[in-house]
Amino acid sequence: MTNEFRPKQVYEQVAEQIRSGIAGGAHPPGSRLPSERDLAQRLGVSRPAVREAIGALQNEGLVVTRPGSGTYVAEALPTAAPGVGLPPQQADFSPLSILEARLLIEPAVARLAARQRRRDALAEHYLDQMGAVQDIGDPQQQALWSECDRLFHRQLAVMTGQALMARIADEIAASMDQPLWQRLRDDGIYEAERIRLYVAEHRLIYEAIVSGDEDAAAFYVEGHLRRVRKDIATRE
Repeated sequence: MTNEFRPKQVYEQVAEQIRSGIAGGAHPPGSRLPSERDLAQRLGVSRPAVREAIGALQNEGLVVTRPGSGTYVAEALPTAAPGVGLPPQQADFSPLSILEARLLIEPAVARLAARQRRRDALAEHYLDQMGAVQDIGDPQQQALWSECDRLFHRQLAVMTGQALMARIADEIAASMDQPLWQRLRDDGIYEAERIRLYVAEHRLIYEAIVSGDEDAAAFYVEGHLRRVRKDIATRE
């Protein structure tokens, strides 16, 4: 049997430290964890890395976050929680690293799509579906929003007419379907006003593409992704 060597991402190392504290009793069930800022200072990492680690621990059922109050160790810990019972499964990609990759790739995709100057029925369908979301707190509407957002960005690559770009977009779309990405996205985008802003930004991207304005398309994509990065990096 072969073991694949993979260096751990920073957020995984932070999550491992917190898990060890929970397993060792330093953070007993029901106790409040230090703030993201304090954890970042103690561990010598960035706050976004701590935010990702907290998101991963939320997905494992080890901690719960209460808006306006902080993050607490779960009262009833999972019996097979990573670091407490069984070893963790393959880790998700860091959402911040996903966004760094997207910032490199998607403005170029938008430029290539703009050269085609074509409308796309599927991209417009995803825009309409996102625009129809009224209550982002409703789990079904939240899931609809996330899926349409993910597939809209993938469809922009299809609009380039280049198979390789579509293949690359498939990989990005798959990373945006990972639980950690979904957790941080859902935690960062929780207001109706924010949803409307995101829909408006998506429409600006699309209209710049179909009008053939390469510079505007790339500009709007980059601005949108930078906003997403800011929204999901920290929340306290």
